[in-house]
Amino acid sequence: MEYQYPIDYTWSTDEMVDVIHFYECIEKAYEKGIDRDTLLQAYRRFKEIVPQKAEEKKLFKDFEEVSGYVSYEAIKEMKQNESGQKIKVAPKR
Repeated sequence: MEYQYPIDYTWSTDEMVDVIHFYECIEKAYEKGIDRDTLLQAYRRFKEIVPQKAEEKKLFKDFEEVSGYVSYEAIKEMKQNESGQKIKVAPKR
């Protein structure tokens, strides 16, 4: 993709890498599908770095603006499915 991921430059390098990995998992959920447990693991790590709901919403909004992918929809799908299932989010039209 040809855009910059929204990150906080006060995060450590490892935290930035983990948040970018989470964004990549969201992209995969839209583009070709992703294993639910992989997305869950990435989201849990994201929540360790970004525990505040307001900051999470802002990052999700910023990511949607640059990518067109709605993180909330992927997370909602993940929560509604069981372990071992593949998550595939259909883009909104």
